[in-house]
Amino acid sequence: MRHTSFFSRFPFLAAVFFLALPGAGATQDHHHAWPQKTIRLFVPYPPGGACDTVGRLFAEKLSERLGQTVIVENKPGAGTAIAAELLAKSPPDGHTLAVTPTGQLTILPHVARNLNFDPGKDFTPITQLAYTSVVITAAPNFRVDDLKDLVRQAKARPGDFTYSSSGSTTIIHLAGEYFASTAGISLLHVPFKGSAPAVTALLGGEVNLAFDTLTILSPQIKAGKIKGLAIAAPKRSPLLPDLPTVAEAGYPGFEVPSWFGLIGPKDLPVSVVERLNREITAIQQLPEIREKLAAQGLEVWPSTPAEFAQRLKTDSTRYARIVKQAQIRFD
Repeated sequence: MRHTSFFSRFPFLAAVFFLALPGAGATQDHHHAWPQKTIRLFVPYPPGGACDTVGRLFAEKLSERLGQTVIVENKPGAGTAIAAELLAKSPPDGHTLAVTPTGQLTILPHVARNLNFDPGKDFTPITQLAYTSVVITAAPNFRVDDLKDLVRQAKARPGDFTYSSSGSTTIIHLAGEYFASTAGISLLHVPFKGSAPAVTALLGGEVNLAFDTLTILSPQIKAGKIKGLAIAAPKRSPLLPDLPTVAEAGYPGFEVPSWFGLIGPKDLPVSVVERLNREITAIQQLPEIREKLAAQGLEVWPSTPAEFAQRLKTDSTRYARIVKQAQIRFD
């Protein structure tokens, strides 16, 4: 006679008994719970910019590693506030994330009124992804020799020269204002919805200058379509070795890193944050990812959630000072 246990004869009771155990099932469920479905990754800019490039590169690899599709959803507008607001209102289950550019949580709060989110409380910092530097360029029809010449001309004609940016209150906008106040000149800001239209305006000579990232501007500078004036980085870029730094042009310490990070809504489970951080760190070590980023003037920037949270605080303090100094308002 085959021995059968009490529970094998009454499997339903076994299930009830098991679930009644303190913590039973919870840990098991916990490990299998995420991700259960497609992950949406908001990018606060239109396709084609550095933010979108970074988002898509990491989304593709994250899909492979998590065994779940990660879909990039472009949510441009309102100086990146639209994407932030959508994320803030999303359930904290790890199925909705966003790429955050430098300005979204560190500049926007100091210049915009009536934001429908709290940058310090409504999000969970996960990790930094990558960074690049801001470059200053001139339109093909704008006669200027170098950065010193630009400052000389701008001092002679205050407010006459325009510069395009990828949007109001972005790090690009701030870089322009920051440089103008550093050099003691006045430039007229012309915001666009993303980098692509801003560069198109520069190529067409609709604006005199453009501030944008190395990622966006290096191909146009290399092709000789626009004139590179300087890079706001501690050293020259291997992509454009002939392009001097702003410091070399006489403004020491003028550096504007443009970084991209990964955030989720507030109260994101610690297990999800740790898993995402671990996966992203592994992706950042892949030679193909480093090569693809380097080709676009980007470098990986690994960090723990705590380090990223600290970066957000430090930058917010720094940019609040620049905003006040340059008297920037949300156009």
